[in-house]
Amino acid sequence: MVKDPPRWFRPALLALCAVFLIGLFSTEIADYDFWWTLKSGQFIAQNHRLPVPDPFAFTTRLAHDAYPGESITRQFNLTFEWLAQLKFYSIYRLAGFGGIVLFRALLLAGCCALIGLIVRRRTSGFYRALAAAFVTASVLWPDFAHDRSYLFTFLFLAATLAILEYRRWLWTLPAIAIVWANCHGGFFLGWIAVAAYCAEALYSRRAATVNQDRQLWMVAAASIAASAINPNGFRVIEVLGYFRHSFLQSKLLEWTAPALWPLSPFSALLFAGAAAMLWARKRVRIADWLLFAAFAAAALSAQRNVFLIGFWAPVVIASYVPSRRAVPAIAQFAAAALVLAGLVIGLARGTFFQFRAADWRFPSGAADFLLAHGVTSPMFNTYEFGGYLIWRLWPQERVFIDGRALSESIFNDYARILYNHSGADGGKSGLSLLDQYGIQTIVMNGFEYSEGQAYNLMLAISTGLTEWKLVYNDAQAVVFMREPPAGVQALDPSLALNHMESECALHLDREPRYTLCARALGTVFSATGQLSRARQWLGIYLSHPHDPDPDAEQAYARLLSQGK
Repeated sequence: MVKDPPRWFRPALLALCAVFLIGLFSTEIADYDFWWTLKSGQFIAQNHRLPVPDPFAFTTRLAHDAYPGESITRQFNLTFEWLAQLKFYSIYRLAGFGGIVLFRALLLAGCCALIGLIVRRRTSGFYRALAAAFVTASVLWPDFAHDRSYLFTFLFLAATLAILEYRRWLWTLPAIAIVWANCHGGFFLGWIAVAAYCAEALYSRRAATVNQDRQLWMVAAASIAASAINPNGFRVIEVLGYFRHSFLQSKLLEWTAPALWPLSPFSALLFAGAAAMLWARKRVRIADWLLFAAFAAAALSAQRNVFLIGFWAPVVIASYVPSRRAVPAIAQFAAAALVLAGLVIGLARGTFFQFRAADWRFPSGAADFLLAHGVTSPMFNTYEFGGYLIWRLWPQERVFIDGRALSESIFNDYARILYNHSGADGGKSGLSLLDQYGIQTIVMNGFEYSEGQAYNLMLAISTGLTEWKLVYNDAQAVVFMREPPAGVQALDPSLALNHMESECALHLDREPRYTLCARALGTVFSATGQLSRARQWLGIYLSHPHDPDPDAEQAYARLLSQGK
């Protein structure tokens, strides 16, 4: 018979779980938007003002409003997360990229711990609390383990929910609201949290809790009022309405509705949380109904909001799924062994504690080339590279576009240039738009990886636009210029196709879930008559896990028959 674990076991297991979660969330810096966040923080620190008007993209001043309210949205996007940007830059100055990764990991692990504390408060179950923390982590990792200002919304929302649940330290909520409102636009989620608990207090008023309820309502009102102390006041609600009418926002993956099938940690929790509450409907708290309904509605509307179900579904599941059996000692030891094994595997694979930037993902070599040759001419760049080029090149060079999504009209022109399209209205072609903007330098990669589209601009230049010269090429990016700098010899333009192969191979190695670039290469080489290369890349695509794709299978079969 296995004895009960010794008294030190639970503290040791708690520490082990904390180390595991910190390791899990300590992945390398790979988010494209991190770089303009960091540069904005540097700008604020050095200039003691917000980055308004936009100093980083030369096209922002050329933009016109594509819909009513776009100028308001642009102003909001430039100013709403200034304190988070300053915080990230301060950490970078103190501890470099390793400090940024550790900071992110501590914030996300802290969110999981706070959800676990809420469950511990409700159920008195140590292992239920640990399980809830890990379930929350399953939603946050890997899609939210990025160095963005939304991390502050995660932390402050989890802290607000824990404070409301414990009914302690309520006086801290107005202070949290002020900081939160200057870190990220998600601060209005705090309004939803305090409103749900206030509604519950109002519904179940008891004489014994009148004074406590009065304190809650006063703190709630003070918190909402305090959140107006930010550069945009309460304008966030107005801006969210504008987002819903923006073509540009609709093209961003994070604003699309999440899939419910096949099951993911998010959808499984959504269904399980709803089922648990319906099963125990007679004893479900009012606050739980309100929060789950609000969070589910937000999560179903946009992928960026699925973390909300990751926060609250574990709480309601743990609260309403009955379990009166004690956890056997053998199961407690097995849980510790499982966490330890996960930690060892993460360390062995090198996926834990990656205190660095993912240099393979960013155009560092291209930036070095432009800096070394003092290039300052108007530049066109791909959307994903904009943030990194802001970080590396400003103030010597300004970008065409970046992830701040500041202008619908500029984005439309960007898409025409990138895919070498004419507008649906018969407008200028992509190549003529390069002339209109006075573009002399192009820095780009070859693919949009989530949809697997090859960028036509690179293909057009590499197969016959002699006014553009290939001057730099590596696996991350290429640089084209109209007039190469003194002493720089133009490269063979066909190397751009070699670059696309190298770039796709690199991404397949580092991010094997994104395989559509290989399919795109098969299509490109088929169209240009390079059948052996087309056969090779379609074969690579089909050899990786992929959704059913009869068109690709039939094309590959034809290529095989032609090769015999």
